[in-house]
Amino acid sequence: MIQKVSFVFFFISCISFSQNYTEYATGSNVDAITNNSFGVCMMGGSSESDEAMEWFLNKTDGGDIVVLRASGSNGYNDYLYSKLGVTINSVTTFVIHNVNGAIDPYVLDKVAKAEGVWFAGGDQFKYVSYFKDNAMEDALNAFVNTKHGVIGGTSAGMAILGNYYFDAANDTVTSDQALLNPYNVKVSLGYNDFLEIPYLDNIVTDTHYDARNRRGRHSVFLARFANDYGERSFGIACNERTAVCIEANGKASVFGSYPSHESYAYFMQANCIEDFNPETCESDTPLTWNRSGQALKVFKIPGNIKGENYFNLSDWKTGSGGTWENWYIENGVFYINSTTSLDCKN
Repeated sequence: MIQKVSFVFFFISCISFSQNYTEYATGSNVDAITNNSFGVCMMGGSSESDEAMEWFLNKTDGGDIVVLRASGSNGYNDYLYSKLGVTINSVTTFVIHNVNGAIDPYVLDKVAKAEGVWFAGGDQFKYVSYFKDNAMEDALNAFVNTKHGVIGGTSAGMAILGNYYFDAANDTVTSDQALLNPYNVKVSLGYNDFLEIPYLDNIVTDTHYDARNRRGRHSVFLARFANDYGERSFGIACNERTAVCIEANGKASVFGSYPSHESYAYFMQANCIEDFNPETCESDTPLTWNRSGQALKVFKIPGNIKGENYFNLSDWKTGSGGTWENWYIENGVFYINSTTSLDCKN
């Protein structure tokens, strides 16, 4: 709970500008001290899941939220502060214009004192360019791993959260482009050099999944990581109007509006066999990652408003409310087969 103080602080809403960032502040200007708890909230884009955002806010225990974005304005302030029925102390949005804005001591102090950090949608390459390999990266990793704050994002904000990530440095890439050439210059990937978030090791995320037909390109991302680094790769994806919320014990609950919408989340892993690598993963050559029609094992989960269905990221085997699928690629063509379970001996 928030510690009581002997002063009364009134609601404020203000805008401040700098050459390097724009700040929009709503709520108290006095830092809240709370019993916040760790969590990760990832959304696939389009409309937010109100119930998942409530989960995110409750993790702060009435604390302070910092929204980081590289475009747009204050769209999250009133929504988070007063529209969801969860009492919090403040919401501060920083629209970061450049690296200097990201590493401004005032911005870094706000991140350090926050209980929740949220990345808006937009251009993920700006986030990587502005936040990586500097004091902001350090602040975000300390926020998660030392303070154990709750962190999350939607669309581009979800795309940067995995330990492996697609940075969109050379614009977006379609499934067809990636499948026909997994080393296409547009398949620009980061590996183990940015955010360090529990349960997101070896994981690359993707968003707007069905709306933008991204199963193929996401599978290519996993193929590249397996091929380039010789490690089993993993992925988490969300359709629009869908959220994955990860607890401290690794339980990943799926929120959404199924069956009104196709609110599915996908938990992907390279098959747990000795020879899991793609058969053909080369420049200017269509990808083949078949492995007897079982290259990727995928648990597909519909999300509802209660977040009742889940997958266990502590073992990547168990879950509830979902179905298993096999995904594979033959000569640049993507296929799906149903299956009954994940047959892992380890």
